[in-house]
Amino acid sequence: MKKLFTAAALLGLSAAASAQTVNVICSVQAEWCNVISTVYARTTGVRINMALKGSGEALAQLIAEKDNPKTDVWFGGTGDPHLQAAEQGLTLEYKSPTLPQLHAWAQQQAKQSGYKTVGIYSGPLGFGYNPELLAKKKLPVPKTWADLLKPEYKGDIQVANPASSGTAYTMIATLVQLMGEDKAFDYLKALHKNVGQYTRSGTGPIKAVARGETAVSISFVHDGPGEKMQGFPVETITPADGTGAEIGSMSIIKGARNLDAAKKFYEWALTPAAQELGAANKQFQLPSNATAKLDPRIPDFKKIKFINYDYAKYGASAERRRLIARWEKDVNSLPR
Repeated sequence: MKKLFTAAALLGLSAAASAQTVNVICSVQAEWCNVISTVYARTTGVRINMALKGSGEALAQLIAEKDNPKTDVWFGGTGDPHLQAAEQGLTLEYKSPTLPQLHAWAQQQAKQSGYKTVGIYSGPLGFGYNPELLAKKKLPVPKTWADLLKPEYKGDIQVANPASSGTAYTMIATLVQLMGEDKAFDYLKALHKNVGQYTRSGTGPIKAVARGETAVSISFVHDGPGEKMQGFPVETITPADGTGAEIGSMSIIKGARNLDAAKKFYEWALTPAAQELGAANKQFQLPSNATAKLDPRIPDFKKIKFINYDYAKYGASAERRRLIARWEKDVNSLPR
């Protein structure tokens, strides 16, 4: 009788696990999102309802659903919108027991948000370039921010539009902190003369570099190796005078319908094995768990000159809106 009861209980638990779901907005690349969904379901029996959305679109959805949330966890995407979600009370305070295993920048992201988000990866801002195109045009490899202003690069630089791209907003915030705001906007006005196109997406410029459509991009450098693995001629470099980095983040949504399942997914996503899925899917950001095994194509943070990026200040929605509005008025309105 006892054995029958135990077997029935186990069957009941198994059925409960398979009936569980967690609703996740995923703001990393589709291949990575899909593998997360498959691996998590296979290893836990919990199904993920996965929606793929860019970080700006994800934030807009969470704002629209504030009174009746349909999402449990938001995974990935630049940290600024996650900080804005925290600021607007859209996400839940949760202090993970895994925090001590994470790099200092990931712990700092959690602390600055009141533990309403956490860093899951980081990637430096830099330049992508096509060595074949540079050689053909007899152009040097740009090594500093100032190099991009040289007249010989006119029309040969692509960067995303900061109104739609976290990558480009990270560029503005980096330059403001590196140079001071007025000098940064003088720089952006001068750079504007050399920009051939402002793309909608942050990965657009480095894809254009890889395909020989432009010589240089301002990009997150972890987006380069995946293009190179497809056989495209693309290299990356970080500016010698200093740069910023994104902190990709993860948040539990306030009012999540499947809170226990959300916390379990969140804890799984902070494990080394889960974070190593990024590089396995050609995404080469630095994982936040300090014990994760690193693919050699992940940028070596020790060799990069970073500014002391103020994520709290520049992640605030009012500051972001103000700087983007100034860029639209002072830079994007200019002729090229």
